[in-house]
Amino acid sequence: MPYEYLDEIATADAAFKASGDTLEEMFIAACDATMNVMVGDLETIAHEQQRSISVSSDAIDMLLFELLQELIYYKDAEKLLLRVCRLSISRQDEAFILQADAHGEELNMHKHDLVVDVKAVTLHRFRVEQTPEGWEATVIVDI
Repeated sequence: MPYEYLDEIATADAAFKASGDTLEEMFIAACDATMNVMVGDLETIAHEQQRSISVSSDAIDMLLFELLQELIYYKDAEKLLLRVCRLSISRQDEAFILQADAHGEELNMHKHDLVVDVKAVTLHRFRVEQTPEGWEATVIVDI
């Protein structure tokens, strides 16, 4: 599993570490970890609807922050549970540009094993770094 939950970091929130060989793999793992905080079994999220997500930032860590916030936005505004299936990150001048394809379906309390509601990503101990093994992020979400 490209992510693990960190119980010792946050007691009232949920914390996880996401990793990947590439920056894109780590971003997708962080998206799955965020969704898995809310839904016990990610495989129950069908591919019924698609969304294209585009975010930009001048810092790579804030790019991840913005992407995770978008997933939470869709859950709150449209009641959509989305999984990112593909994404690309490019650099344009001083900004990082992320384009992602996400698929999912409307939240269904009878179908989805709902665990807790994620309200937001916090900046507390938020970190993205390149390691000798690849890329790693530490994220705490407010529940």
